[in-house]
Amino acid sequence: PTKSVKKRYHILSICNLCSMNLVVDAGNTQIKFAVFKGNRLLHTEVGSQEAFADSVKRVFDKYPGITDALISAVSHLEPQSVEILSVFCKVYVLSPQSRIPFKNSYATPATLGPDRIALATAAFYHNPNGNTLVIDAGTCITYDMVNDYGEYLGGAISPGLYMRYNALHKYTDKLPLLTPEAILDFIGNATETCMHSGVVNGISLEIDGVITQYRSRFRHLTVILTGGDAQFLSKRVKNTIFAHSNFLLEGLNQLLDYNKS
Repeated sequence: PTKSVKKRYHILSICNLCSMNLVVDAGNTQIKFAVFKGNRLLHTEVGSQEAFADSVKRVFDKYPGITDALISAVSHLEPQSVEILSVFCKVYVLSPQSRIPFKNSYATPATLGPDRIALATAAFYHNPNGNTLVIDAGTCITYDMVNDYGEYLGGAISPGLYMRYNALHKYTDKLPLLTPEAILDFIGNATETCMHSGVVNGISLEIDGVITQYRSRFRHLTVILTGGDAQFLSKRVKNTIFAHSNFLLEGLNQLLDYNKS
């Protein structure tokens, strides 16, 4: 069944080469717009909820061939956003009820976020018949596992870089609010360098430790690191990984093609 689903998606992608897809990823801090023609990413841009209508108009002015759109929202998205998009093309909203190409073994599928559904989809198609761990380093760090049977098992959710810095500042009286910075030594010799070591070194060791755990259970594991902080963290992780900044967007495009059928 897994092979047939992947072959079917490949055929659908060929059939959709003449049309264009728009995927909208409404995250915790910003909204990303991405235009695809088949599997090829043509355009990306970042916008805000307040400027949603302007962003949509700009995208369709540049790519009038867009016929379908998929909205994925992990945070609140105004209802009129769907109405605005519907003026231009057919719109799908990603939800736990959407059709998915993989087997979902999550114990509470109704609570599985659309971002994790998209990442699992991208893993499913990216590594056919293989074990794949996707690490999405954004506001939170999520770990999502798809095994070589095309089955989504779940994973973990952890605080991201900025969340850790904000927590140190918010829940103490005297620690400053910092932004991520490369550390020269894991032993900090001042308050700020100690904080950087605690956050940056701590996250790097966490990621390495989680990868080691998964590799002890799953043979020939492929690890994908994606998300806004992927490039910053990829230089500090010792395990072999593949940094892929548009992995989630590709998963959304694949889900749109799958649901269009």
